Amino acid sequence: MSIERNLTRKFIFERADIRGEIVHLDSAYRDILAIHAYPPGVARQLGEFLAAAVLLSTTIKFEGRLILQAQGGGEVPLLMAECSNKLEVRAIARGAETATASEFSGLFGSGHLAITIEPDEGQRYQGIVSLDSGSLAGCIESYFENSEQLATRLWLASDGRVAAGLLLQQLPEQVTREAALRAEQWEHACTLAETVQREEVLELEQEALLYRLFHEDKVRLFAGELVRFACSCSRERCHNALLSIGPTELLKLLDEEPEVKMDCEFCNAQYRFKRSDFTAQLGDARSGALH
Repeated sequence: MSIERNLTRKFIFERADIRGEIVHLDSAYRDILAIHAYPPGVARQLGEFLAAAVLLSTTIKFEGRLILQAQGGGEVPLLMAECSNKLEVRAIARGAETATASEFSGLFGSGHLAITIEPDEGQRYQGIVSLDSGSLAGCIESYFENSEQLATRLWLASDGRVAAGLLLQQLPEQVTREAALRAEQWEHACTLAETVQREEVLELEQEALLYRLFHEDKVRLFAGELVRFACSCSRERCHNALLSIGPTELLKLLDEEPEVKMDCEFCNAQYRFKRSDFTAQLGDARSGALH
């Protein structure tokens, strides 16, 4: 059964203060995997990170990007996925070429997961949780629990071709005021979602998945939004990054090599810079006219 490609869709329970979201990624996910030859276990975890980044980014109203970054002492030192408010995703795993593990704990070992929000304007925010939960979904759920935010549950799946995820989140009281009833409704929704199978998350169309889980509840599914792979690197950003190291260091680099080379790890784009690219900022290096 074909799924809805590179699409994320929100839904709400009309009789309870609960929202949800479903995401499916296929070509956007495979485009990222095509750039690097990751082992199967790493590729599957990268898919879960991508799905989670999309689900979490849409829970926050901001212009910028959300970044999930796991750093641990296992076979993969670092894995990072990010999603912008425009639903543009990218991801990378470092030091993962020889990884043989397939499970979360074997790949990452002990360490931490950082959830970072980088708005285009305003202050950067980062929350950190340990990797002790044994899965990415478990780590994110622990983060929400420890940060005293809204109760949140995730179900993530990836098979190296398709990545998908389901999110449930309890909203502030509006439909239901009674605390006991709110707790009962939340438990009911989570219990139903717990019955979902990995294959169903990956393969079922989004309407079919919602009906399979919540057909006895009144759930409204909204129109989908497209997700795509897009790297935020650019020649201008690399140019500014080189300028940020300062005139002395930059001139030293340009004296040592005819070109300064910068390659993007995320998309393999290559940028090359010569002394003439910095004339306006550095002036005449030999005369010392730096400004």
